[in-house]
Amino acid sequence: MIPFALYCVKYLYLMGMYITCYFRTTLKIPIDQFCVRGRGGSMEQEMGELRRYRTQSISRGEFALSDSFYFYIKGLESIVDDQVTQRFSSEELVSWNLLTRTNHNFHYISLRLTIIWGLGVIIRYCVLFPLRITLAIIGLTWLVIGTTLVGFLPNKRLKNWLSELVHLMCYRICARGLSATIQYHNKENKPQKGGICVANHTSPIDIVILANDGCYAMVGQSHGGLMGVIQRSMVRSCPHVWFERSEMRDRNAVTSRLRAHVAAKTNLPILIFPEGTCINNTSVMMFKKGSFEIGGTIYPVAIKYDPRFGDAFWNSAKYNMVNYLLRMMTSWAIVVNVWYLPPMTRREGEDAAQFANRVKSAIAHQGGLLDMAWDGSLKRAKVKEEFKEQQQKMYSSMVMGKKGRNSQEPHTETTRRQ
Repeated sequence: MIPFALYCVKYLYLMGMYITCYFRTTLKIPIDQFCVRGRGGSMEQEMGELRRYRTQSISRGEFALSDSFYFYIKGLESIVDDQVTQRFSSEELVSWNLLTRTNHNFHYISLRLTIIWGLGVIIRYCVLFPLRITLAIIGLTWLVIGTTLVGFLPNKRLKNWLSELVHLMCYRICARGLSATIQYHNKENKPQKGGICVANHTSPIDIVILANDGCYAMVGQSHGGLMGVIQRSMVRSCPHVWFERSEMRDRNAVTSRLRAHVAAKTNLPILIFPEGTCINNTSVMMFKKGSFEIGGTIYPVAIKYDPRFGDAFWNSAKYNMVNYLLRMMTSWAIVVNVWYLPPMTRREGEDAAQFANRVKSAIAHQGGLLDMAWDGSLKRAKVKEEFKEQQQKMYSSMVMGKKGRNSQEPHTETTRRQ
């Protein structure tokens, strides 16, 4: 296996040398134009840059051998600087925060630093961790007992008030169990009843962070075990929306239930994470449009964690829930900023996908995050065929040029007449 890998590296090296010579001699392009870097721009602009050293141009609609180098360069750029898969791993820190999970070598630099790291381990595991886990157990226990007792009351204002009080109290106890330091901004834009709250997703504790400042109706799949007990007790006192596994696959059933919840203006705002997976809090990836087809008012929320005190990102492919919570409770603290953005509604002539992208861009801009168009499902799945076909169609339309457009016009005109 190793000799084969070395052979592949050698082959790519020779291919790169050949392409470099081709650019220097045949195309006579300066080598700095071929450096692997994020140049930006559209496909047509970058191919035009390659073609400007030859007689062909994009406008002529002809194939040029230099076009293949565009895809070659893009492939190399993806290998050297992959901006997608790195969003599914923990963010790298500039300086060490005395946690071995951040860097396994820093505490061996000097004896003084090793002593400081050892004292930190004692404080985090022997002092902070027992207190935090005690608070977490108290918060979850009171959540189950309190919501169950409130559930026996008739559906009146008293029940709703007590339900919100119990939820808020329990979430704040759980936040203390994480030593969460939360700063909320622009509270005048807090989600209102009958609305939909959408936020970028980094960790399961995002729910605790947001619910620490207000109550929300949760949306998710029904579970068994301890999580199932908590879900069943919560839904007795508050109209949370839990789906069975079979219902989650039925898009129409999910949409209809969410629309019915939003239609009742007295219900708590729904909390949805449209990315569908946890991202490492350096970027915001594609929002699923289903959340924006429901209708109603969207209340965007931007969440930004400070990784210097503790990494809140959950890498579900590497850690299970128990290990993740253990890492959270043995960190220094969870420091986070939350921005409530002005409410947004769907514009006239705007489809759900465009609306989702507009909300995503607003969240990314406010949180100082990178706005990415890639789907977060790439964390566990391959690239969709439609993305490949989109690139193929773009290049095909450039190669065909006016000829392809002219050949399609009579067919389009005949279709209109029919």
